[in-house]
Amino acid sequence: MLGESRIREIFEKALGRSPADETEIVLEAHDSALTRFANNTIHQNVAEVNTEIAVRVVVGKRVGSAITNRLAEEALGKAIEEAVALARLQPENPEFPGLPEPQPIEPVMAFDEATAGATPEWRARAVGAVCRLAESMGVNAAGALSTGIYELAVANSRGVFAYHVGTEVHFTTVVMSEGGSGYAHRAAWRLADLDVESLGRSALDKALRSRNPRPVEPGVYPVVLEPYAVDDILSWLGYAGAGALAVQEGRSWMNDRIGRPIMSPQVTIWDDGRDPAGLPLPFDFEGVPRQRVVIVERGVPQSPVYDTITAAREGRRSTGHALPRSRPQTASLGPIPLHLFMAPGEATLEEMIRQVDRGLYITRFWYTRLVHPRDCVLTGMTRDGVFWIEKGEIAYPVQNLRFTQGYVPALAQVRAVGKERWVLSEGFGFTCVPALLLEAFTFTGVTEAS
Repeated sequence: MLGESRIREIFEKALGRSPADETEIVLEAHDSALTRFANNTIHQNVAEVNTEIAVRVVVGKRVGSAITNRLAEEALGKAIEEAVALARLQPENPEFPGLPEPQPIEPVMAFDEATAGATPEWRARAVGAVCRLAESMGVNAAGALSTGIYELAVANSRGVFAYHVGTEVHFTTVVMSEGGSGYAHRAAWRLADLDVESLGRSALDKALRSRNPRPVEPGVYPVVLEPYAVDDILSWLGYAGAGALAVQEGRSWMNDRIGRPIMSPQVTIWDDGRDPAGLPLPFDFEGVPRQRVVIVERGVPQSPVYDTITAAREGRRSTGHALPRSRPQTASLGPIPLHLFMAPGEATLEEMIRQVDRGLYITRFWYTRLVHPRDCVLTGMTRDGVFWIEKGEIAYPVQNLRFTQGYVPALAQVRAVGKERWVLSEGFGFTCVPALLLEAFTFTGVTEAS
């Protein structure tokens, strides 16, 4: 771990020698370790320490960027020189409002000593319990358990300095049985909040219960979705339309719908980077404090999230949702919510199942791809446990299904929301989501994928 004082010293020296009109430096440091297993055997234990520094400079209305993972003063100076040279080759951007001014940032606690001190032996014991249980049941478990520390720091020549240190622990497993499979995943920043053996047991149970699936006709069915499937819905709503750039470019499911009821009144979605129930991060990659933004309230879209550039276009203030602009994979995305929550309801999974006369119980979606942004239409498949519900009870496993479904109209069909929420972290950011009972979901075909 580098620590705040050393990072501040590195930043001050680099900013002091920059020839640009404005300069921004973003540092991300990771000290992480991972234990991977397959066929009920641990086969890999790795650790990585890495630091990445992204530089963004402004020359007039021209912006350039560069990246280095070397902390030496000379290396960082060279990165600034490269960013300045690139900026001078760019066309002017008359919309660029300049780098943000400093704002007060309240720190948030997200550091757990137990997570930071987790050893390879601890991970091996936790994973070993799952492997032994799987072997005793005649199934194969695979997956990974990771622990780590991360640091994020942002500074600019206008006086911004922001620093955060946190811990994370992630566990994922897929269990394969003869003709069936199960899945479990969780994320947390406190080690005590993640029970690896219990998660392993849930995946093992699903793998055994999903054996010998029966055929089912494609069609429109009521569905009970585990939080894993709801995570896919929420993540795509955030990625494909809850950012201001998508709205400004007219390619969001929120366009022409803000203030109008388009989902069930049981649906409330917000983004909050300060909530300790998730994986907190109190500021964005411009050093702007993250605000709690209500995206959908009781079925009514409220607002997308903003970074400095998209906010300036509308005369607003950034909500603290800038992504790293120096990375090719995020440079063109604009702001995106990375800390998504869905309000819980009052129902248990068992109560939701009892409300279904004939329908499907879905563990998760897989290989989902955006078809059309207007209704956030996705195509994908089910995976790791699909079950037929008959007269309020799970009757038997069925084959995996393909679907093409608008997630916005699907959320208009919410009949019940679960009271328990799971913290899941896959793809961009994380979600804190409950299970859902939807009145209708469209399945277009059967797949042999497992």
